Amino acid sequence: MAPKAEKKPAAKKPAEEEPAAEKPAAEKAPAGKKPKAEKRLPAGKTAAKEGGEGKKGKKKAKKSVETYKIYIFKVLKQVHPDIGISSKAMSIMNSFINDIFEKLAGESAKLARYNKKPTITSREIQTSVRLVLPGELAKHAVSEGTKAVTKFTSS
Repeated sequence: MAPKAEKKPAAKKPAEEEPAAEKPAAEKAPAGKKPKAEKRLPAGKTAAKEGGEGKKGKKKAKKSVETYKIYIFKVLKQVHPDIGISSKAMSIMNSFINDIFEKLAGESAKLARYNKKPTITSREIQTSVRLVLPGELAKHAVSEGTKAVTKFTSS
């Protein structure tokens, strides 16, 4: 049993030495793809940050986060052309839109499932808007949605 205990630390030492030895080689040559993936998984966020700092172009290409920021800004300028918005306020608005989207999509999916339909149509969306949004807001949303669908189908 003593030799087994000796083998485990011996097995751990080369594994610990390999990442230090392979990190400079891994950054230079992309040939070691399998070891890179194995080494980066336990490291978590720090390994991803280290790899992304040297290659800014690749970091941008990998991290494609979709937001509503440009659309929020366009609507703000339509309503109040002289008013700006802080990045924190923009982040809050983006979270708000994502939340409303998830609620409407979830309700639409339930409605489609209840009616044994495989597709979410504008009818399910309209009904979910009426169920999720309160009072006047729902009425305005339905009228704007109807107007948008009519414009889309006519073109």
